[in-house]
Amino acid sequence: MRVEEFDYTLPEERIATYPPAERGSTRLIVLDRAAGTITHSAYASLHERLRPGDLLVLNNSKVIRARLIAHKPTGGRIELMLLEKHEGVQNLALYRGRLRVGDRLLSHGVELKVEELPDDGIARLSCVETHITDLFETHGSVPIPPYLRRDAEEVDLERYQTVFAELPGSVAAPTASLNLTDELLDRIRDKGTDIAHITLHVGLGTFLPIRAETFEEHVMHREFYNIPESSARKIGETKTSGGRVVAVGTTVTRALEHAAPRLFDSEFSQEVCGEADIFIYPGYRFKIIDALLTNFHAPRSTVLMLTAAFAGKELLMRAYQEALDNGYRFLSYGDSMLIE
Repeated sequence: MRVEEFDYTLPEERIATYPPAERGSTRLIVLDRAAGTITHSAYASLHERLRPGDLLVLNNSKVIRARLIAHKPTGGRIELMLLEKHEGVQNLALYRGRLRVGDRLLSHGVELKVEELPDDGIARLSCVETHITDLFETHGSVPIPPYLRRDAEEVDLERYQTVFAELPGSVAAPTASLNLTDELLDRIRDKGTDIAHITLHVGLGTFLPIRAETFEEHVMHREFYNIPESSARKIGETKTSGGRVVAVGTTVTRALEHAAPRLFDSEFSQEVCGEADIFIYPGYRFKIIDALLTNFHAPRSTVLMLTAAFAGKELLMRAYQEALDNGYRFLSYGDSMLIE
């Protein structure tokens, strides 16, 4: 299977460049895989699609102020995006501009040094005067996606963050849950649907395009995740009782499916931590999740391929065309899709 099979035309005016005026007021398209049907609903009515005994799994990672502008002594501008510790290496940043090992950068009166360029577009930085994470937290901005074609604004501080965000570490939000409100979560609980939290810190893979022509050639980068013992037990109980594990977002899906062998081996009785590098595309057999709530994704993206693996490529692309025809808003701040 080739990457080009997951291309489609996304008009620029269909990209949601700002969040809706009210959190939770977005639309929801519902895919029934068994029946092959597509219906239209509202995100605020999500609880009506859930059942007693289901388990909604949320990613409680918190977006950090990861974007920072620095300058070379010559005045050259370098955009830095702080990354979560990756494969044991800290102080990594995705950069836009030209850098060499030994370069010195200045940001808000603090000097940074380029110690290493371990991969394409990635630099390992050092800083004597302060901790790098403190520098980003004090002077950095919210790292909204580049396809929004604007700088972060005050509205993004609140809205590019879930209402239940708790553990700092992501450089992108788990966007499928951006429209969950406290009121909707209460209605979900009242329906008899339980809620569990896991953590996956969204990192490098979100920002790197697929450069390979076939799936087999693409290498996914790793993202740290943690599934607490309490959540693992809830997942196991739900699977045993016949309820559905409903993943809110592709980040939750990657964590649960990567952890599946250890979850089953431990009989869902232990905490599971790891670094997910799983690349899910059509042909993959899902082991944990039974339903998926997700956004509309960019062409040729790994998250679009994951969604196609779960929904079925033909049904998914038919739903995307129907969403385009009906004025749905796409990508991070846009409308959503529930796949049952």
